[in-house]
Amino acid sequence: MCGGEDLDALGESMLNRRKMLAVGGAAGAALLVSYGWRSSLMAAPPGPETHDHTSGPVVLSSPPFALFAARMPVVPELAPVARTSTSDLYHLPVVPRNIEILPGLPTPVLTFGGSFPGPTIRARAGRRVVVAVENQAASPANVHLHGGHVAPEHDGHPLDTIAPAATRGYFYPNTQQGATLWYHDHSHHTEAEHVYKGLHGVYIIDDPAEVGLNLPSGEYDVPISLRDALFDTSGNLVFSGNPRDRDVILANGVPVPHFPVAARKYRLRLVNAATERSFTLSLGGGDEMIQIASDGGLLPAPVARTEVAISSGERVEVVVDFARYPVGSQVVLYDATGPVLRFDVTHTAADRSRVPATLRELPVLPAATVTRDVVLAFDRTTGSALGVVNGKVFDPHRVDFQVRRGTTEVWNVHNADVEPAVPHNFHLHLVQFSVLSRNGGPPGPDDLGRKDTVMLAPGETVQVKAHFGTEHLGRYLYHCHFLKHSSLGMMATMEIVA
Repeated sequence: MCGGEDLDALGESMLNRRKMLAVGGAAGAALLVSYGWRSSLMAAPPGPETHDHTSGPVVLSSPPFALFAARMPVVPELAPVARTSTSDLYHLPVVPRNIEILPGLPTPVLTFGGSFPGPTIRARAGRRVVVAVENQAASPANVHLHGGHVAPEHDGHPLDTIAPAATRGYFYPNTQQGATLWYHDHSHHTEAEHVYKGLHGVYIIDDPAEVGLNLPSGEYDVPISLRDALFDTSGNLVFSGNPRDRDVILANGVPVPHFPVAARKYRLRLVNAATERSFTLSLGGGDEMIQIASDGGLLPAPVARTEVAISSGERVEVVVDFARYPVGSQVVLYDATGPVLRFDVTHTAADRSRVPATLRELPVLPAATVTRDVVLAFDRTTGSALGVVNGKVFDPHRVDFQVRRGTTEVWNVHNADVEPAVPHNFHLHLVQFSVLSRNGGPPGPDDLGRKDTVMLAPGETVQVKAHFGTEHLGRYLYHCHFLKHSSLGMMATMEIVA
């Protein structure tokens, strides 16, 4: 239990923007959290970058390493430093580290909590979380809970950053259903590099309403954060240049590793934490995976898939039954470009889990009363690439859409970058949406369920439907989630009004 101020009062004080709050630490030491709220939402942003997002030095390849040599770790879960009957408090520092990613080479990274990727936060639906983020790095940073239904002051607005040596709190009510979310830096013009350097982690909302489904759990419920990287000969992460040069795939921070499994069912929570990459994932031999969830939680029913595609920021949950393979088998998870991870079936284990025919009914959204168009593109008329939404570069002082709380809207999202052809994807803060159509036809197999991020190939149009029945009012973002694109201005603001 918490010594000092009760976390219920702590949460309220944060929402009321008190300057200081104190809670008891896990070892009994007081943790002092400064919550000096700054009016950075009204500050002028730095000027947009003027170089093309594909420019920079060309680096052909990272130093060689042996495939499947290292074991994929299960990223540790962050332990609360204090608890009450309704709330949990976490301490999450932003810490520079040197770690070994490629064998024998130290790599400077940015971390949450000292680990790469950051520690998993496992919350509970209906139970509140407060995260005290202490910035021990040399540059401003912040945290966006991607997929979270949170108040605007806790959404990690790009201009609302934590200065070096400062600490602030984020309040997450977890009023949504169970889902695999993730958290990452969202500081404007530096979000892409910060996430690439390591500022990201998985955030899981466990839902008591789903316990009776008896899906694989405990050690058989494994989050897997996927991303790409490029290293120079000294082991440094190379951020500049073309993202297509990033030739090393990392699973939970380890290059193309192996992972021992039992001959039984596993729930794999796949998170695309790359800044500008899509994965098309399949098992060797075309074996089936059973998709049970997407960005916003469980599907109505399981769907057998031989491959799943996830773009930057998307999540998908699959169940793989390794009981169909003899002990000693090696099962490789492939991307379209090559191997990602090898599962080594090393032993048998009891398995009382199941994948029921019915998972969780999706809410029926009310009829839409507003239709909007969103066009993502690069403006190259000045000779350099500026990201634009509906022809406009991001301006934090401008409200692009005003959305009335309690209404339902249809958005037609279009990727206008056909020549030259550039893929984009679309992320909506605050709420999830349903995909109604893709290019005028039915949704694709990767559009299932409650989504908050969706892929758009050059020239594609995706129609989505969202209900803004939220308790929160204020300004939120929508943008391309290829983070270099958003850092170049491909981002806009909606305001939820009463």
